[in-house]
Amino acid sequence: MRRGKKGIASVPAKAVKFGAIMPLRHAPKGVCVIVNRLYKNDIPADLRLNGAIAVDTEAMGLINRRDRLCVVQLSDGDGHAHLVQFDPGEYDAPHLRALLAAPDRLKLFHFARFDLSIMLRYLGVVAAPVYCTRTASRLVRTYTDKHGYKDLCRELLAADISKQQQSSDWGAVALSPEQVEYAASDVLHLHRLKEKLDVMLAREGRTELAEACFGFLPWRAMLDVAGFENEDLFAHS
Repeated sequence: MRRGKKGIASVPAKAVKFGAIMPLRHAPKGVCVIVNRLYKNDIPADLRLNGAIAVDTEAMGLINRRDRLCVVQLSDGDGHAHLVQFDPGEYDAPHLRALLAAPDRLKLFHFARFDLSIMLRYLGVVAAPVYCTRTASRLVRTYTDKHGYKDLCRELLAADISKQQQSSDWGAVALSPEQVEYAASDVLHLHRLKEKLDVMLAREGRTELAEACFGFLPWRAMLDVAGFENEDLFAHS
């Protein structure tokens, strides 16, 4: 990793051609260049992201009362990812919170319930409006029980996503290049997945139902943080 302006640490740029990764200096002319940027505790005030924002999180575990938020990943679909790594207890992040709460910016997630809950607990922000590719998949891909991010990327985008770093130590002082690449990959495909799933939802007449589910997800996250994560409030008993 190298040090950039304003304390921004940048992962060495890589070029991708036909799924092969090569150093930037060897990239042929016209090949798309992917740059993943890593920031500490907040995004820069002058960071400009356009349109819908893909969002993901990495934490020390899956129980947000116990396991702290470590990383938030962002992408506006331009092929680049922006990662915010948090030091323990450093969750002020005014620029990131403003972006997540912006009512005119759609936020794309895969399994939004977890990400929304842990960001609410640690950043104190309700991220909305929301689109969740896992929720959309469960509504429309009823021919399978495989709704993971890797499964969606493989079927809908013909992209093979590695999950090797999923259970690594995200609380480490310095993230490894492999962790940064993994974290970035979790937001780089969400815009295209949304496009594919939107077509399927419209075809099956479930767009309105999906939108209602997305609208409830921030409230579901608030229920989780309030201690109702294991209760079905709509059950008879």
